[in-house]
Amino acid sequence: MKSLTAAISLSLLALPAFAQENKGPSPAQMKQQQRMMDCNARASGKQGDARKKFMNDCLKGDVPSPAQAKQQDRMKDCNRMASDKGMKGDDRQKFMSSCLKG
Repeated sequence: MKSLTAAISLSLLALPAFAQENKGPSPAQMKQQQRMMDCNARASGKQGDARKKFMNDCLKGDVPSPAQAKQQDRMKDCNRMASDKGMKGDDRQKFMSSCLKG
């Protein structure tokens, strides 16, 4: 009888731990869910292995955002133009600065 009473008492003490309300996803989980939605939207049009690779890289953060990709393209274009003009030193630096500003 004492062991039954002890078992019931212990189970009643543990009950609040199991009865906690689900308070929704944590901030980290919400951030990951948002990243998954963003990557999924950006992966539209890709199929098969290309989509898998893109999603894998995107979820790791290895894929630049559209704004970053645009800036990288601008940097490549400005760099190519400066090289085509044979610019070096201060002239190249000034040209790159003005070119990157738009």
